[in-house]
This record gives sequence, structure tokens and C-alpha cells, in this order.
Amino acid sequence: MLPVLNALADGADAALSEVRQRVASAEGLTPEDVKETTPEGRQPRFSYNVSWATIYMERAGLVARVSRGVYRLTEEGARLLGQSPTRVDMGVLSKYATYVEWKRKAPPSNGDTPEGALARAVHQLMQALQAEVLHRVLEAPPAFLEQIVVDLLIAMGYGGGDASMGRVTGRTGDGGIDGTIREDALGLDEVYVQAKKYADGKTVGEAELRNFAGAIDAAGTAKGVFVTTSRFTGAAKQYVARSPKRIVLIDGEDLARLMVEHGVGVRLRDHYEVKRIDEDYFDV
Repeated sequence: MLPVLNALADGADAALSEVRQRVASAEGLTPEDVKETTPEGRQPRFSYNVSWATIYMERAGLVARVSRGVYRLTEEGARLLGQSPTRVDMGVLSKYATYVEWKRKAPPSNGDTPEGALARAVHQLMQALQAEVLHRVLEAPPAFLEQIVVDLLIAMGYGGGDASMGRVTGRTGDGGIDGTIREDALGLDEVYVQAKKYADGKTVGEAELRNFAGAIDAAGTAKGVFVTTSRFTGAAKQYVARSPKRIVLIDGEDLARLMVEHGVGVRLRDHYEVKRIDEDYFDV
């Protein structure tokens, strides 16, 4: 992580490809070093490590993603570099509240057993993957989010899991209905969808939920799913709880988690089996 942080030390915006070049040069890596693959042989180890270092440090607030694949050192990152650290690792990141919040749902350690270590490793991989999924969603055009939401609901079983039952509408002047899912072949029962692509600092408030409720009421249905890449305000959540409409709220964190769980935008890379002794077999 420290070499990546140093690569951004000038405070200017830098594409991830440029960051990799700077790190490789500073660390004296050869072309062969850079091309070395992970044990599975699926991808270059160097690129993999630089990408994850960037994601982890962004969660700690040391670097910021300013646009697709472009990063910048933050004031907090500059402050850390000013202390001339000899190493930046998970212990250093744990001093930052935003990173701790990201990690707070980690499963119990289960002691020092191999199974406990595996569970923690899987959790860390899932957290990092979900963060990367949300990054990709934010980098994509707003219209693509609408398709993502429709694909996700179909993958979750809405519309019987039939892709032909979902469609992106992109309507205007109706409160922002972005898609629909037909729950029966005749379309007698539909779920209406609205998707808002917002940066993390901007939230969805009560007024937007009121507009959405009015839109689905005008459409003659009572079911809706409102998805945002950011968060909902407390007032928005309270409004939905009081509303006679059945509206489900999905924020950015939930969106990324559901996409990973239901295989939308991700694919299986490796599969491992953990086996245990069959006590019944050996009960002789």
C-alpha cells in the first residue's frame, strides 16, 4: 500500500495504469515481475495487488476516486505520508473510522483454527468484491443502473426469473419510473422500479419517495422498488414505513451485496470444498 500511496504523492489525479507504472518503476520491478500471475494463473499478481491496495486505502480515506479508474491523494493521505511511515498495512488502516466501519461486520475469529481463518478470508474477499462492484456501478452510465436493477430483480426470482418479464422504461414526467417487472404473464400485477445514481455524499430524501409513491399509484399498482447507489435519509425510511404502498428500499451497500449474492455482474472464479470426517462412517 505504501508504494501506491507514494505514487500519488504529488497530489495530482492519476489513472490506475499510471499508478501501476510509477509503483513498478519505484520498486525496480522487471517486466517479468509485472507479468507474474497469481497461483491460479488467472491474472497478474502485481495489477491485482495495486487494485486492492487502492480500494482498501480509499475505504480508509487515504485516496479518493475522482472518476473512472482515476485516483487522487486525499488530505488524510498526505498527512500520513508526512509522517514518513515505513509501512502501510491493515494495522495502519484500522486507525481510520471509515475503514473500521467497513470492516465492522466481520465474522467472529473462531480462535486460530484454519476454518476461522478461511471464514475471515472469505469475508474480506466478499467485502472487497462488493466495494469493487459498487465502484463499477458508479462508473457506468446512469441508464445502465436501470438495467442492472431489472436484471437483479429477475435474478432474485421476480417475474418467475424470466428475463422477458422485466423491462427498462426510462419514462419521463411520471415520477421517474425506470423499469417494471411483470409478476404474471398478463401483466395484471407489476413491480415498478426507480433507480437513482448518486455519489456517496448525496442522499435520497422523503420528497423523492413521495414522488415515487405517487407514480406507482398513478400506474395502478402498490408495489415498488427504489434503488440508489448512495443512502436513504431517516425521513425517507419513515415515510416508506408509514406508506400504504409496498415500497422496498435498496441502498448502495445492499445493491452491491445483492448483486454478488445473485450473480449479477460477477462470475465464479474458484471453488473450494471444505470436508470433515464422517463420524457415522467411523462409528464401528
